[in-house]
Order: sequence, then C-alpha cells, then structure tokens
Amino acid sequence: NSVWVSTDHDEIEKVAKQFGAQVHRRSPEVSQDSSTSLEAIREFLNHHHEVDIVGNIQATSPCLHPSDLIKVADLIQKEGFDSVFSVVRRHQFRWSEVKKGENKMTEPQNLNPAKRYRRQDWPGELYENGSFYFAKRHLIEKGYLQGGKMAYYEMRAEHSVDIDIDIDWPIAEQRVLSFGYFGKEPLKEVKLMVCRTKNRCRLPSKSLNSVLLQMEIGMDKMKVAIPQVRLISERDCSKTLSAMQLGCIAKVSATNKLEVLEDWQKDMGLSWKEVAYLGNEESDVECLKKAGMSGVPADACAVAQKAAGYICKSRGGCGAVREFAEHIFLLLEKVNSARKQ
Repeated sequence: NSVWVSTDHDEIEKVAKQFGAQVHRRSPEVSQDSSTSLEAIREFLNHHHEVDIVGNIQATSPCLHPSDLIKVADLIQKEGFDSVFSVVRRHQFRWSEVKKGENKMTEPQNLNPAKRYRRQDWPGELYENGSFYFAKRHLIEKGYLQGGKMAYYEMRAEHSVDIDIDIDWPIAEQRVLSFGYFGKEPLKEVKLMVCRTKNRCRLPSKSLNSVLLQMEIGMDKMKVAIPQVRLISERDCSKTLSAMQLGCIAKVSATNKLEVLEDWQKDMGLSWKEVAYLGNEESDVECLKKAGMSGVPADACAVAQKAAGYICKSRGGCGAVREFAEHIFLLLEKVNSARKQ
C-alpha cells in the first residue's frame, strides 16, 4: 500500500522522495550504530496504526526483484502466514570449529566423510540471506520478525547478494551486470539503439583516432544483435560522422532529441521497451527516461547519471559505447536463455 524509507539523514530523505518513496524520520534513539532493524520498525508502527503488515527490505540486498515481493505478499495476505523471510540454497559442507588451545578434533556437521558425495548431487541447505523479512503487526509488537505461522521464500542464487563487507560490493555489481534487473515488466528484444554523439574534432589527431576506433568497435558489436543503430547530436558533426563511415542513420543539429527519438520509435512501430539509448548530457535526460534500456559514460553529467539505468565504467570516447553494447548483450542473453527454458 505504501513504500517508506526510514532515515535520520537529510540527503537520504531528499533522494528517497525524488524516487517516489515516503519518509519516516527516525529518532536518535533508534539511529545508533547498535540499533536494530526491529527497533526502527517498531517505532514506525507506533506512528502508523493503519499498517497491519510490514515488509522490511534490506538495502544491502540490491538484487531483489519485485516479482519476489509480490509472491511473498500473497503468502501473508492470501495464505494466512504471519511471517515470511528470504532464504537461499547453499551447497557447502560444514565442520565444527576448533578454537586455539582446545584439545579436540573437528567433526563433520552435515556430511559423512566415508560416504562423501558430490556437492552438485546434494540438495543442499537453506540459509537466511537477509534480503527481506515480512511480518504482521502483532508479531512485531511482541518483538519478533519471525514467528507464528512461518514460511520461507527461496530466492534464486544469482539474486541473493548480501553486502556486509567490501568484497561483497563488486560481487553485487557483477550479478546485476550478468543477470540484469528488469523491474516489473519483462525485457523485450532491443530493436533500436540510439547513441548521442558530439563533435570531437578539437582533440589531437591521436586522441581522435582512438575515439573513432572505440566507437567503431562498439557500433560493430551492436549491429550484430540490434537491427537498427542510429546516432543523434545537437551539434553539427556531420563531417566527423562522414569520416567514420559507420553506415547508420544520423540526426545532427537536433534541437529536441526526444522529439527525434519519438519520431523514430513511431516510424518503426516500436514500444519504448525495444529502444536503448546512450546519452551524456542534460539534453539527453528525457530520452534516457523514456528508453527501455538507458546508459551513460562514467563522465556524464550528474542529472544524466541519475536518469540512466546503467552507468559505464568507461568515459565517453574511451570505450563507453562498447561497454554499453556488451551490457545489453548480457541482459538479452539472459532473457533468451530464460525463454528457451
């Protein structure tokens, strides 16, 4: 019924509201380093008596999909569970810990070494992954997030990332790159890719050649899987584009990029989900918001980065086009694989 961000930080409140969330200003008493999520949730419920069920989503689990939350809400609202929490299946053999100075040997916890089997032939065990905890009000008021009629929800391993230490961060980034985040609607085939470009003729000749080469490689990659690749620029860079000989449609001196993009989309009979857009500046923001897949180089302006679905690690002219193309291919491969299954 409502989405809330609980925080005591002004900047977090500002960003939360920009993305459509409501904000509960957390008190200093439950904002300490030692404060628990349960304490913050109980404080929230004291101010919101209309709430009967709370879904506590952990910000440190960025690969969670909306479809999972919809199914969990149904378990509570339609099947009568009092609490539901997320788990993931692990295939790891456990051994007892032997502390330094103890005169004993380690013991197997979940296997028989004499009849050791392959881990891939073993069904594994379920572990909490910390992604979410759903519970009814009466449980939370008693001091529980788990209790009553309980159920677990098993998440897919590729969506199960819990950021606790530094090494977890790049793992989460790679999971999103490899398996994608499609939101509520399934990703469709990308049929039109539009790249915003600009005149680079002021660069030294060696730098210009490098820029052109990187862009040509990226464009060639995109043409393999995307039927139409087009360029757009608010500047008159026709001479540069002509020299590149990329063999694709280009619109230069475009004072209204969104208008051009809408004309292309309508002429080709495409939905916005079938359009990908790589932008860089404030004039690209509306196009980035409309496109089904959107990206920006690492050096794009702040407002463009905020509007984009993917921020390249490469700067403009230094491999960003190629990186965005590879990102699209990874997501489309995932979709095609799921369709075949």
